[in-house]
Amino acid sequence: MSTITLAIDCMGGDFGPPVSVAASKKALENHPNLCLKLFGDEAIIEPLLQSFSPELKSRISVFHTTEVVEMDDKPSVALRNKKASSMRKAIEAVRDDQAEACVSAGNTGALMALSRFVLKMIPGIDRPAIITAIPTAKGHTYMLDLGANVDCDSETLFQFGIMGSVLNSAIDQIEQPKVGLLNIGEEEIKGNDQLKQAAQLLSESPHINYIGFVEGNDIFMGECDVVVTDGFTGNNVLKASEGAVRLLAQKLKAVFEKNLLFKLIGLMIRPILKSFKDDIDPDKYNGATLVGLKGIVIKSHGGASVEATVNAIEEAIAEVEHNIPERIAQEVEQIVNSRTQPNV
Repeated sequence: MSTITLAIDCMGGDFGPPVSVAASKKALENHPNLCLKLFGDEAIIEPLLQSFSPELKSRISVFHTTEVVEMDDKPSVALRNKKASSMRKAIEAVRDDQAEACVSAGNTGALMALSRFVLKMIPGIDRPAIITAIPTAKGHTYMLDLGANVDCDSETLFQFGIMGSVLNSAIDQIEQPKVGLLNIGEEEIKGNDQLKQAAQLLSESPHINYIGFVEGNDIFMGECDVVVTDGFTGNNVLKASEGAVRLLAQKLKAVFEKNLLFKLIGLMIRPILKSFKDDIDPDKYNGATLVGLKGIVIKSHGGASVEATVNAIEEAIAEVEHNIPERIAQEVEQIVNSRTQPNV
């Protein structure tokens, strides 16, 4: 079993080192072949390592950094003024082959800008996208973009389809993932010109199993393995679904607290409710990929718990094991070559 080394931006997110270090401990316990490089304020991180066994400590390296990318920092500030930040140093570790992936719960815009500047794009891909799995009636589906690109032309959406298909195929071992394009209707006449042109590009590509337009309700029914959309729409769908889950949880709790009978019923079906909660819990799906880069960068939710952060680290490990950037690069190269070859 080969060693996997990850770079962790410990200073990112709402909770910083207490969560990232605790999650690191659990990840190390789960994976004997895992090594971690922790980037952040050494004075804060080192005391948190006291509970680590000698064996776990042997697989951790702490790299002191003097700057932090704050959650409200503009990407330009992170790029120009915080070159010694924990976020940048963690990304540079991937660039310099000192780590195979980076995990950060920090400022999304800054993480995207720094990752693109430091790691560069895969040839043939114009923009990085944010992709993650979301729960459905049939398991989960991957959706992109979730906020990196507000406006997308047809070519960008086509590239998203390629990247989403490759990632889904690798992680879920699906030979030909079904790719759908999010629209306001399934009919070909629906949608704007960008969507119609993107649909044509996707349908004409022999490398993508494109199934056509899908509507918002189709996402959670699991009608396709990959859902392609622009970052504005995707981010709103993601936030709306997370809000709906929280609302449902609150409503169920209120129902079972109405009276003694309902409380007893709640106790009786508690295992069922727990199983249901676990299936749709956003923490379970924490860990979005900044796909399209030459290296692996995983974005953890800013308010992620320890368990949610562990899931982000698990996603990084899975993508390292399946060599996602190289697979995307190979697929894109094939598509570019097929487009440039003259028709016989």
